[in-house]
Amino acid sequence: MARVQKVPTASFSPYYGCAIMLMAVLTFGGIIAWSWYALVTQDKVIASLTVDDPDTLPSTTLAEAAQAALEQRLATFAEAARNGRAAELALSLEELNALLVLAPDTGYGSYAGLLHFEKTDPANSRLVARIALPMNRIKFWEGRKRYLNGQAGFLVHVHAEGVDAKIIDVEVPGKEVPEGFIVGLEIWTWLAPYRSLEPIGSVLKAVRQARVTDAGLLLSTAEPAATSP
Repeated sequence: MARVQKVPTASFSPYYGCAIMLMAVLTFGGIIAWSWYALVTQDKVIASLTVDDPDTLPSTTLAEAAQAALEQRLATFAEAARNGRAAELALSLEELNALLVLAPDTGYGSYAGLLHFEKTDPANSRLVARIALPMNRIKFWEGRKRYLNGQAGFLVHVHAEGVDAKIIDVEVPGKEVPEGFIVGLEIWTWLAPYRSLEPIGSVLKAVRQARVTDAGLLLSTAEPAATSP
C-alpha cells in the first residue's frame, strides 16, 4: 500500500513561531499588567474610605432571664425546622445584636464588634447597622488592617440555601462610596459560613421566609403562599 508523504510547499521560516510566542507573551503580560492596575486602583479606593482604627460599637448582652427566654425560643424554632414543621421566630433589634455575641465562631472570627443593628427598613427588606469592618491592605502579609467605619444596609433574603444577608449600600461620613465598591461587598453573604456549622446550618436552610419588620426580623419555615398569575 502506498504511503501518504507530506511534501512542504514553501520554505521553512522560524518567524511564524516567533510571532505566535510574542503574541502569547504580550497577551499574558497584558493580563498581569491589567490585574496589577485593577488591584492598585481598588486599593486606592479602599484607602480613601477607611481609617487605621475601628469605631467602638456597642455590645449587647441580655439580662439572664431575657437570654434564657431567647435561647428557649431559638431551640424551639430549631427543633421544628429540623423536623419539617412550620414555625415562626420573631427577633427584635436588641435580640439580633445579642445573637452577634452569642453566635459561635465559624473560623472566620466573630461578627461582634464589626456591626451593630440600629434600625429597620421594612419597605426595602433591610436591616441598617453601624459597621467597623476590617479590610486588608495591599501589603496583606504585614498583617495590618484598615477599617471601614460607617453605616450599611443589609438585605435579608431567602434563596435555595435558606436565609441569608448581604450588604447592598454603605455610607461613610464625609465620603462618596463608589457603586463598584458596594458591588464588591455584595459578594460576601454574611450567613454563608454558618451553613456549614451544624445544627445551625440545617435551621438556616429550613427557613423559607424572612421579613424585616418595624421591630426587627421575622423568620418562618413555612413555604410562601403561591401567588395568582
